[in-house]
Amino acid sequence: MNRPVIDKQHVRTLARLTFGNAASLIYLGLVLAAAVFVSVDILFVAHEDASFAGVWLFLLAAPTVFVFFIGSALWGAEAAGPAWFVHLALVVSVLLQSLALGWFVRLVRGGSRTRTAHPQGA
Repeated sequence: MNRPVIDKQHVRTLARLTFGNAASLIYLGLVLAAAVFVSVDILFVAHEDASFAGVWLFLLAAPTVFVFFIGSALWGAEAAGPAWFVHLALVVSVLLQSLALGWFVRLVRGGSRTRTAHPQGA
């Protein structure tokens, strides 16, 4: 019988790499703080002209968010596409970068953390 391409173990590994290490959690915390800052600025602060608060989210999501924008421009969308696409691109970019950070931390620490039993304690 064929195994599914993504099973529970793969999903757990991806979730652990994305959310289960200090580097990814710090990065996601920074993104969350920037999102709260942007939301408060948009909803509660009156501006005479446009605010640049949203730039912080794009700087934290760079460079992968710009790959999405280039892709949408190649498909013919104007100004990065509709609002739902911009929000989706931000979320997917942040999650991809958190996964990349988790993978990098795992790589630096020496691969997987699975330990095998050694005979006679050697």
